[in-house]
Amino acid sequence: MSLFDADVPEGFVYRGDFVSPDEETALVEAIGRVEFSDFEMRGVVARRRVAFFGMSYDAGDGVSPAIPDFLMPLRARAASLAGKDADAFAMALINEYPPGAPIGWHRDAPQYDIVAGISLLSSCRMKFRPYVSPAEAAAGTGPRRTATHGITLERRSAYVLAGPARTAYEHHIPAVTALRYSITFRTLREGRSRGRGA
Repeated sequence: MSLFDADVPEGFVYRGDFVSPDEETALVEAIGRVEFSDFEMRGVVARRRVAFFGMSYDAGDGVSPAIPDFLMPLRARAASLAGKDADAFAMALINEYPPGAPIGWHRDAPQYDIVAGISLLSSCRMKFRPYVSPAEAAAGTGPRRTATHGITLERRSAYVLAGPARTAYEHHIPAVTALRYSITFRTLREGRSRGRGA
């Protein structure tokens, strides 16, 4: 990686070639049988589509499907990269990014802690900037809201967001140029109630 590619916040871990080309092919074939849904945030439908498994983002009465068997070996390897037990990763999310789809600046939902992600089919750029709370943003007292770190997530690579990278920063991915799938696994934050689950 170049010096700029390695410029990541503390707590961010990256591994290239985390899955082999044959593993990627098998995962993409399995993903082809997954039912995706539109993703809406703050009343706006995103260009990406999603499939949730395990513990979901809300505490409603619905039930998300269990994490499918084809993701279990990948979850175990991602957990090992994060230094956690596989069972700690109670939620899985598959994002489908068609060409031109971005993901805006955000910090993951507070009921989740460590995030482990795998990129399939194409690479993308992940950028970071210091997190500013809504109160700080309204008062204009937080740090400047500009990207301070960035890394290219190569095809078949994996990353872990933990520590300050997870809590002190938010991140975004500019519009992708080719179809990309990301598979992310999340642990539950200590003391948080479990939301929907299976």
